[in-house]
Amino acid sequence: QVQLVESGGGLVQAGGSLRLSCAASGRTFSSYSMGWFRQAPGKQREFVATISRTGVATLYADSVKGRFAISRDNAKNTLFLQMNSLKPEDSGVYYCAAGPDFSARVETAFDSWGRGTQVTVSS
Repeated sequence: QVQLVESGGGLVQAGGSLRLSCAASGRTFSSYSMGWFRQAPGKQREFVATISRTGVATLYADSVKGRFAISRDNAKNTLFLQMNSLKPEDSGVYYCAAGPDFSARVETAFDSWGRGTQVTVSS
């Protein structure tokens, strides 16, 4: 399985921005659709955004649409999540994941997961 390592999380004030990265090992990064999910304490892990293998197609949760942007650089085996206009409810552990279908918005559809990076948005 592909190994994924998230980075870029931290503490930010409401209205601020963060850019998360997910570094993938292996030679087949471009073969995977990728996704970002997040999990707040006591809550289920929820879909944030997905991106197709080539990066042409993307999907976003309604709660982040217009504020977040998912992208990938296949030459560098890296996935990104640009987060703007952050809100306290965006706080949680953010996970990147790899799977066969970018249109699947549930965590069970993804095969490989990183260990997460903490995002905390203060008000």
